[in-house]
Order: sequence, then structure tokens, then C-alpha cells
Amino acid sequence: MLGKSRKPLSPGIFRKIPLQVLLIIPFVVQTVGAVAVVGYLSYRNGQKAVNEVATQLRNETSDRINQNLTSLLAIPFRSFENYDAALSQSRIDLNNGRDVEKFLWAQLPAFPLVAAAAFVTPNQEFFAGERQDDGAIVIRASEVENNHTLTTYTASPEGERREIINAGKPNFDPRKRPYYKIPVQQKQAVWAKLYPHITGKYLYIAAGKPIYTKTGDFQGVWMTSLNLVMFGDFLSKLKIGKTGQSFILERSGEMIATSTGEKPFQYYPDKVVQLPEQRIERLKLVNSSNAITQKASQALLEQFQDFQNIQASHQLEFTVDGKNYFLQVDPFRDDKGIDWLVVVTIPEEDFMAQINANTRNTILLCLAALGLALAVGILTARTIVNPVLRLTQVSKKLADGNFDQRVDTKDLIEIEEIETLEQSFNSMAGQLQEAFETLEDKVKERTADLVTANEEIIGLNERLKEENLRMGAELDIVRQMQQMILPNASELEIEGLDIAGYMAAADEVGGDYYEVLNTDGVVTLGIGDVTGHGLESGILMLMAQTAVRTLNEIRETDPVRFLDVINRTLYKNVQRMNSEKSLTLAILNYSKGWVSISGQHEETIIVRNGGEIERIDTMDLGFPVALYDDIAEFISHISLELQPGDGLVLYTDGIPEAKDIKKKQYGLEPMCKVISKNWHLSAEEIKQAVIDDVRRHISTQKVFDDITLLVLKRTELGVETELHPQAVALV
Repeated sequence: MLGKSRKPLSPGIFRKIPLQVLLIIPFVVQTVGAVAVVGYLSYRNGQKAVNEVATQLRNETSDRINQNLTSLLAIPFRSFENYDAALSQSRIDLNNGRDVEKFLWAQLPAFPLVAAAAFVTPNQEFFAGERQDDGAIVIRASEVENNHTLTTYTASPEGERREIINAGKPNFDPRKRPYYKIPVQQKQAVWAKLYPHITGKYLYIAAGKPIYTKTGDFQGVWMTSLNLVMFGDFLSKLKIGKTGQSFILERSGEMIATSTGEKPFQYYPDKVVQLPEQRIERLKLVNSSNAITQKASQALLEQFQDFQNIQASHQLEFTVDGKNYFLQVDPFRDDKGIDWLVVVTIPEEDFMAQINANTRNTILLCLAALGLALAVGILTARTIVNPVLRLTQVSKKLADGNFDQRVDTKDLIEIEEIETLEQSFNSMAGQLQEAFETLEDKVKERTADLVTANEEIIGLNERLKEENLRMGAELDIVRQMQQMILPNASELEIEGLDIAGYMAAADEVGGDYYEVLNTDGVVTLGIGDVTGHGLESGILMLMAQTAVRTLNEIRETDPVRFLDVINRTLYKNVQRMNSEKSLTLAILNYSKGWVSISGQHEETIIVRNGGEIERIDTMDLGFPVALYDDIAEFISHISLELQPGDGLVLYTDGIPEAKDIKKKQYGLEPMCKVISKNWHLSAEEIKQAVIDDVRRHISTQKVFDDITLLVLKRTELGVETELHPQAVALV
């Protein structure tokens, strides 16, 4: 049925014309599109060129830094070759300290980048030549004759001592320094840890080489150190684009050097310490005062979670104050113990000035072309708007349900293509009217299909709920088992001792573990931390507890065998589980006032009567358990005495690494202060004071790691008696 039609105009007044004559719109589209595509491709090609240049510059800069680092870090080992040559030619006598210091003093002019060269004897003596700030070379020595007081002397042109310019505290013991301990432990020339200069002004990196006689007797350690200032000076002289920067860091996140001139440490001149160098505190990269350095380190941590995970060269981008920066990080290692990261950052704007100018010109051209195209398009649109409007009005009526509407196909200008469209539209309207009449049946059919599908979804949801309940029950069982095997209150009641323990898991199942066992007068304490938390960590913790109790029951006394057996047992189980879990584990044995410590874990805190804190580093007492099949060679132990009122505190890293809402870690120092302040209280009160302080720090932040704490105080006052055989073996 036809709808109402307008009165037709007299035919023949206007002839039919093709639609393409009027449709100029493609011209508009082509013009704008062509200019836009050209502009876009120009911009993208510019960006590509920028990326290529930035990548090349980053690679070249990183290579230059690596080459210079290799050259600088080879200096100490070349100096050792000179020292050894002098020894082999009998030009120095290691038993004559004056002879040694004179020789080392004379070596420094040949190595202008060396800060100090020294020889440390096994009997605590220290002989060295050292370069001062003004370039003068002085002699530093500590001998038995002067009560091991580290003294600085000016030197004659022949290298003889003249006048004293500085004398430190007596009983200076260089054997406790990393440049002595590490080479002696590894029995080869290696790098030691970074250490501050005794004046507290500089940070040094030193290499050491142990010296032995032909018969294998240990004579002492050569030490050659470099001042980190020259690393920063080298970086600051590098030209990286216009405003690029670079820095070097350790895997711990602590800064080695930076091109910005920022010192890699902070110096606290008013801090009360035992040694001047303790006034220096290493600077974490994330705490840098330079915004670019700080953001670059944050970008690396967001990408890799830990600096230890960066094992190859990587390139990425980050933003500072809305500006884009290119970043490249490269590992730098040598065969002597160096494992650093070299980072180069370049701002994108160093390369984008010309690109942005071209972009602005392109935008102006696009706007001009768009204006012209729109003017032509408007004129064209007015010619064809009437028939299109008519189609629109009829389509709206069809949408409202008036299916008897039809389009009038007569107009002043009858465009052939639009006329065909109108006829097709009328045909479609008729078909739509017919189709609507059968739509209701189709809707019913589709509704039935939807009901069936909904029932299937409900069934799947029910099965999913059942599976979640089953898994929750399994986790609850493991969690209950975990809580059941922790020492109960009666096991902590041991004559002569006051003990309190605490453990809280981050998830339903934690990976922390602590133990208190009293067997034949020997109290065995254990504390461990499995990597991660959850079901696998909880199971490994249960295995560790069982292994410790078993070895304790069979009276295993040797700390090496004790930890080695635990490691072999857990390693094989972890391999069977196809897991990558491991744990740190420390075992302590106490008897008659003596305590033996073995195994690698967090620091052991020794608290003396009155609250004085001593921190025992367990890094050299063991190795992570279940990581390798044989760790016997890494296991050692130390022993110390606890007087009445003394005690110790064990903890897992969930305490010092607990973060507040600003992601600031709690730290070890605040815990030590709380312990010292409350040491006059009972073990339970001390424990609760620490936990309350940690909870106060965390506040509303989510707990991300398990928290475990064990406090022990010696309370007996009797005269010491002979140790039990098991305690003797461990002490």
C-alpha cells in the first residue's frame, strides 16, 4: 500500500543527472585523508628515527662505560702482579712492616688512580700507602708496638716516616674488614664489598689477594682500593645526547656512581658511632634526590620486580613530569666478584624539536585543506539534502511501528542513484512489514533457547562453588596442621629461660617456621623462611619442621651434618614436587649459658643485660636450603656466651620489610630500638611490643609477607656446670 505523496512537479523542467556530479565529498575525504596520512607517516618516521638514534646512542654510551669500567677495575689486579713480582725477586720482606709500607708507598705513583695500597697480616698489623685529597702520598700503619693504633704519617722522598698527622683509636683490626675476610675465605684475588674510608668522607671499593709461602703458610693479604669518586667523575664527563644521564648500581639497589654528581652515600657527621666510617650510609637508588634517577630505578623495579632479575641488556621507557625518557640497562660482571648494572637514560625531547616543528606544519596544512574541503562539501550537501531528509523522516516512522509508510520518489532534481535507493527502500519497507508479523514466533523460539542456556550456566556455577569449597577446605587443613606443630605454651616453659614466640601468615598458609625443642638440657631453636607463601610454602615448612625434630631426636650434634641432611632431604622432595621453592634456615643450640649459631638466615640479634644490641650476620654460616643438593662446604657456626639477663631475638624478613601505605619499609633499626627499650620486661612483653610497633607501621596497608618473631632471655643465676656432650659438640 502506498503512503501519502506530495503533488508531483511538472516533469521535464529538470533533467536527471548522475549522483557522482554532485558528490564532491570524496574529494574532501581524499584531501584530508591524504594530508593526514602524509603527516602521520612523517611523524611516525620521525619517531622511528628518534628511536633508532636513541638506541644507537644508548648502546654506544653503555659500551663506553663498560670499557672504562673494565679498564678501571683491572688496575688492582695489575698492581698485585707488581707486588708478587717484587716478592718473587726478594725485593721486599713481608716480615718487615717498614719495608712493606715503603714498597707500597713507592708503588702509588705508578698507579695514579689507586686510592690506597696495603698489606694486612694475620696478627692484626696494617701497612699501607695512601693518596690524600691534595695528591700527597702518606703512610698509614697499625702495629703491635703502638697497640694497633691506626696512624697516618707524612713521608720523606725516600718513603720513610716523618711526622704523625693523624692517630685514630687503638686496637684497629683490619682483619674484620671485607677486603681481608673475603679473599681469605675464597683463597684467591677477588673484589670485596664496598666500604667507607675511616675518615667517613669517601666510599671505596677494594680488591684483596691472599699471600702464602711456598709451603702453603698464610702470610697476609694484599689490598688495593679505588675511590668511587672517580667513577662518578668519569660518568659526569660523558656526553649523552644533550641532557642524558647515566648511573651504576649494585644488585641490592645501592648506588655506585652517577653522572649527576650525586654522592652514592650520605654522611652524618654528628652521629655517635664507634668508628668514623659508621657515619656513612649507602644511598638506595629509589631514594635518590635526582628525579630522573629515582624514576628510572622505579621503572626498572616495576618491570623486573628485583634488580637481581636483570640478567641481560634491556631497553624501556619511563615518564618524569610528563616527559618521556629512553632507558637502557646492561649487566656488568667480571670474574673477580663484580656484579653491577649500568643504566643510561636519554630524554625524548633531546631529539624531538625538529619532529615537533614538522608536526605543527603538517597540522596547519591539514586544517587549511580541511577548510577548503568543507566549503565545497557544504555546497554539495545542500543539493542532495532534501531527498536524504525525506528518507530519514520515513525511516523514523517505520521505527515507530508505522510499517505502511512509503517514500515519495519525485523531487525537483531527480538523482538517478537516490531514486533507485528510494524504490529499494519502499520494497524493503514492505518486506519489513511482512517480517514483523512473524517476529513474535521467532522471539518465543529464541527465548526457549536462552532458558536452556541459562540452566546450563547455573549448573556450572554450582559445580564451581563446590570446587572452591573443596580447595578452601584443603588449605584450611594445611593451615591447621601448621598451627598445630608450632611450639605450645608448655614447650616454651624451660627452666632458666624466658621464651616467647609469634607467627602470622600473610595468606591462609604461610612459609615461615620456628621451633623450640628441649632435649637432655640442650635447647634447640630453629627459624626459617620459605620463599613466597601459600600451599607449596606451607608444605615445605612442614617438611623442614619434621626434619629438624627428627635430627634432634636422634641427637645429631654436628652442625654441618645437621643442616646438610635437612638440605638433602628437602632438596629431593622439592625436586619431586617440581617446585622452585627454597628456604633460609638458622639452627641455634643453647646450654648452660652458651649458644651456638649455624645456618644462613636473617641477622641474629644478641641483646645484653641492659639492652645493648649486637647483630650477628649469618651470611657466612650456611646456604639457602633446598636450592642445591650439597651445601656442606658452605655451613659453619659460631658460639658465644649469654650471661644472666642476656638473650637473643630471631625473626623473618616479614618484619623489617613490612611496608606502610606509602610503601616505606619498617626496617631493622626500629625493631632493635624497641627491643633495647623494652629488654627489662618479660619475653612475652618484648615480643608484643615489637609486634605492636610493626602493626602500627603497617596501619591499613595489606600484609604481603609472613611475620615471625622469637624472643629468648636467660634468667638463671646459678654457677655454670659442665656442658652436655651435645652442647659441647655444637659450641
